[in-house]
Amino acid sequence: MGIIEWGIFFIKDLILTSGYPGVFILMALESACVPIPSEIVLPFAGWLVYDGQFDLIFAALAGTFGCLAGSVMAYLVGLYGGRRLVLRYGKYVFLSEKSLDTAERWFTKYGDAAVFFSRLLPIIRTFISLPAGMAKMNLARFCVLTFVGSLPWCFALTYVGFALGPNWESITGIFEGLDILIVLGVVFILAWYLLRRRKNRMKAQAE
Repeated sequence: MGIIEWGIFFIKDLILTSGYPGVFILMALESACVPIPSEIVLPFAGWLVYDGQFDLIFAALAGTFGCLAGSVMAYLVGLYGGRRLVLRYGKYVFLSEKSLDTAERWFTKYGDAAVFFSRLLPIIRTFISLPAGMAKMNLARFCVLTFVGSLPWCFALTYVGFALGPNWESITGIFEGLDILIVLGVVFILAWYLLRRRKNRMKAQAE
């Protein structure tokens, strides 16, 4: 059994053994920068919804709260450890300096909005919590944006697994093709958000 097959087996076994807590734990690990693909965890949970073992809402919420818990852990690492500690130990979870640089650029450019919108992007969604912590972003605001940004991602992946039923594993190929569309969509939303904020600021200054 190869490492990928073993990883998928581990994900399935943990969820089947632990139920919703298994989904929570796996999503928390992913959001804490451990390389566990949510594109496997949540669609498999969706298949269990299809099979009558899970409830769709509870499965999506378990994933969302897991994202929040793991993101807070990563935030605290960034807050108290700083860039040096992150880079020193990041290699053990396959966090490269390039990935951290990308997340830092996103946070520097878009600020708090990056915490929300990055939850829809591969790679960045996993590591955005680190620069947020390093920048000492308000923790309460970080938690709200993380939860609200993670909820549609978790619900969508769980629902797709439910809709595909026994063919849930085909979602990995589907999402590879949709990555570019997701990125373009998020860029469009970010541009609209920043333009609207700029107009509101200019209007306030004029008044």
